[in-house]
Amino acid sequence: MNLHETTKSNHPPRRAFIGALGSAAAAASLSASQAQQAAAGKRIGVGLIGCGGRGSYLGRLTQQLGQQGEPVELVAVCDVYRPRLERAAKKYSVKPYGDASELVRDPNVDAVIVAAPDRLHAFHSLMAVRSGKAVYSEKPTCHWQQFDKLKELVQEVRRTGMIFQMGTQRLADKIWRQAAEVIRRGDIGKPVHVQMGYFRRGDSGERGMPVDDPNARPGPDLNWDAFLADAPSRPFTPSRFFQWRMYMDYSGGPCTDNDVHFLALMIKALGVKFPKHVVALGGKYIYNGEREVPDTFDMIFEYPEGLNLTFLGTYGNDHGLDTVVRGTEATLRFGDSDAEVEPLQGSTKRRRTLARFDVNVEHLRDFFQCVQTKQKPQGDIDLAYYTQVALIMAMRSFVERKVATFDPANERIELI
Repeated sequence: MNLHETTKSNHPPRRAFIGALGSAAAAASLSASQAQQAAAGKRIGVGLIGCGGRGSYLGRLTQQLGQQGEPVELVAVCDVYRPRLERAAKKYSVKPYGDASELVRDPNVDAVIVAAPDRLHAFHSLMAVRSGKAVYSEKPTCHWQQFDKLKELVQEVRRTGMIFQMGTQRLADKIWRQAAEVIRRGDIGKPVHVQMGYFRRGDSGERGMPVDDPNARPGPDLNWDAFLADAPSRPFTPSRFFQWRMYMDYSGGPCTDNDVHFLALMIKALGVKFPKHVVALGGKYIYNGEREVPDTFDMIFEYPEGLNLTFLGTYGNDHGLDTVVRGTEATLRFGDSDAEVEPLQGSTKRRRTLARFDVNVEHLRDFFQCVQTKQKPQGDIDLAYYTQVALIMAMRSFVERKVATFDPANERIELI
């Protein structure tokens, strides 16, 4: 097979790319339920969409799991940047695609890992689900401007019953399942206040993203229209393409890039769903220049259960903040290697310690095992929905400098 022939014509206009969702569904040879049944009990063929740093890492983990005896095999890769696609196809000895809608129609692909930029997560996930494929989608589930697309994805996963796993790998740490049980049993009383944070020094996660080729330009080797998807039309620059986490059109900065990991953990442990009110403040206090996303970002979530969750963070200082759940009877405090329940003075609750667990490969393993067993994965579509709504509300509050509210009956975000 000639790689150039496979990918040279895969540069549809943006309208065609967005419309490919429908064509991918129509062209699928199996219904969603049939495809998922076919994947159960046999080796799972995996397609990787997005071959950058994170995608390459997940590709390696998939191969590692296969070598460890899990019934999985990487069979296809896709990327809109040909040099990156060629490297991945050669490295993994798999079939290359320049168009994600073609990869999801490949009958050898049973499950799809979505590791493209944030703006494309919901599009690629929808393509895969409608073609009968299980989905492991990197966080965030969608871009912060895509609330309607998020709801469409949630509805489609629920309708088809396809396996969906949100790529917040720390969910695999059993300490969070233990924490959820502690809270559910009432060991800390009623949870009333949570503090969390993410702190680091430097903007290496954004400005430090490598520029593969400073002379790269849109054309046969780089499909700029497919990268933009439904984002505002902008002139191409190598930085926008290779260092996309610096720009609000494609990323949300700390909120959607790092904070999402920890927020998802706490939402699941607490058993809450949608916040009632969200306030977020921050800005570019340290790193400016071409960077658009904030480097300092603080959020407060008020939940209808009578609980405030505060999440603080900056990229200007790496002095951390303890993760703490304050209850009316005890405090649940998370450390680097364990967590402790610390009863309040006069409480009858007992002190106990919870142990941590390695998550490097277990979250992906959980996904593949659920494709086989059809059990609900630990980062299922409901948790993805609750988490993403909270993130979108925070980003809307930050951008519009208002309080974000959520109407659960009508699934609507409003700003006041």
